[in-house]
Amino acid sequence: MKLLLIVPHPDDEVYGASGTLMGHLEAGEACGLVTLTRGEAGRTLGLCDTPEELARMREVELAACLDVIGLTGAEARAGGSVFEHHRFPDKYLKDQPLSALTEVAREAMVRLRPEVVLTFPPNGSNGHPDHVTTHRAVKAAWDALPEGERPRLWYYASDVPPENEALRAEWLPPNVRHDVTRFIVRKLQAIACHRTQALSTVDFIRKYPDRVTEETFHEVR
Repeated sequence: MKLLLIVPHPDDEVYGASGTLMGHLEAGEACGLVTLTRGEAGRTLGLCDTPEELARMREVELAACLDVIGLTGAEARAGGSVFEHHRFPDKYLKDQPLSALTEVAREAMVRLRPEVVLTFPPNGSNGHPDHVTTHRAVKAAWDALPEGERPRLWYYASDVPPENEALRAEWLPPNVRHDVTRFIVRKLQAIACHRTQALSTVDFIRKYPDRVTEETFHEVR
């Protein structure tokens, strides 16, 4: 497997890495996605009424997004691409045993043997507790592997340091850049599949317009 994403929420795969995924998949390289929650604690935007309804809606949105990216479907599965969706509680990953989350990440790395694993940086990019907890779990799993068996470890990264001082203290600048301009139409279509995340989409484009066409990461050296 070329690239494995381990993220907490439906939509965490699309803003910063969907073009990169499209590039690898187009080249015939298997990719994987592990999503830890169903996103039931997010904003509904009036599209549904209960957390369970939101979870079901976000599962449908994610399935549509992955279909656009090309990560799902018979051809992707035949090529070794994998999607796994877990049911840890959204917004409360920090209250789960870290060992359980770490084992999910470790098992996926050992079984799928990716060349690269991508997750959130230490500050979670925006401080979201689920992002931070996912980072801790993935990093603990990566640290536990024998040095010669570790994949390359990437974090989402932006050229723009966070405004928040606490987040800025843990900011890691990008040292890997992928021009994904040729996938821009499909990337925007994939983003638009996450209808419940419309405000997040607006915020992302307002704050990080350059990352629509250039996906940037920090590789742990």
